[in-house]
Amino acid sequence: LTMEQKVLFKVHMPKSVDKPLLEVLHSGFIGQGKKVDEFEEKLGQYFGNKKVLTLNSGTSGLHLALRLANVGHGDEVITTAMTCTATNMPILAAGAKIVWADVNPITGLIDPQAIEEKITSKTKAIMMVHFGGIPCDIDAINAIAKKYNLKTIEDGAHAIGAEYKSLKIGNHSDFIMFSLQAIKHFTTVDGGLLLCKDQSDYERGKLLRWYGIDRDEKRKEFRCEEDIVEYGYKYHMNDINATIGIEQLKYIDEIVSKHIDNQEYYDRTLQNIKGIAVIKKPNVSKSSSWLYTLHVDKRDLFITWMNDQGIMTSRVHERNDKHTLFSDSQCELPGLDKFNATQVSIPVGWWISNSDREYIVEKIVEFSKKFL
Repeated sequence: LTMEQKVLFKVHMPKSVDKPLLEVLHSGFIGQGKKVDEFEEKLGQYFGNKKVLTLNSGTSGLHLALRLANVGHGDEVITTAMTCTATNMPILAAGAKIVWADVNPITGLIDPQAIEEKITSKTKAIMMVHFGGIPCDIDAINAIAKKYNLKTIEDGAHAIGAEYKSLKIGNHSDFIMFSLQAIKHFTTVDGGLLLCKDQSDYERGKLLRWYGIDRDEKRKEFRCEEDIVEYGYKYHMNDINATIGIEQLKYIDEIVSKHIDNQEYYDRTLQNIKGIAVIKKPNVSKSSSWLYTLHVDKRDLFITWMNDQGIMTSRVHERNDKHTLFSDSQCELPGLDKFNATQVSIPVGWWISNSDREYIVEKIVEFSKKFL
């Protein structure tokens, strides 16, 4: 990579974090404490949902959500193969079987009709992924879940700041996970969030993220816990990550709006180009535009050619059903076959300037004329 290359991902880390971070580092307390509490309070205000659990990763959030949904050995979870493997590995960690539902061949989002076709007596939960930041058809999926008494989990790793029916993602389903990993819209170096709809799930999640121990309980003796009812994990966030998160949250609206502005520019300027198809966004939602995905004829040639022009492009995620560890779930997925044959993402992030995006469009048009 050269410094001039138009990259797909970049870490956002403001200088303003330096002072508060150093203060916490040298404060004598760096575990889960007051900064985590403050971060969760501010996140609750941002999402409009106070039932926020900060965690050490988004993957931990999905595993915790499955546990809270009481998913275990012998159960089935319906999910999508068009995602990061981090979406689906927690299902195996929970001891459950993955059942693939097909995706919309244009958006790559899980298809509600395909979900209903895969439901059996063993189905316990549905996992939906807001790929690239475009929200799934949440209402249709939750209606199916309600009909069959299933839990729904949203993987919102790409979707912080996205909206569905004028409400921020984080308010619609039983569980919603967000990733605060390095290259997401904003990062806490590493970290994740799990938002819950039900208060009892939230209270149980608070215990399970820290070994099942009630941290708020009045104790007779320092560090000696009272009775622990069920086993938990070491999934909590610490005050160092939370301090970074508190500062990053000040910039989130600016970051997401820049992603969206670049997305809207591409939506306007990439119409009617031979061999290039723009994904139409659903009217009921607003994408956070973490990725900007196109369908391109001769996609693999496009990736090579754009790289030669100093523009990074990528499929970003390999379809999960091709991996050996998921071989037990193999099935026909024609919608995914079609989506995956031509999908590719171009740089859309907050670091892409007006001149950058003009250059990117210019080179896409040039590719179309030259090769398509």
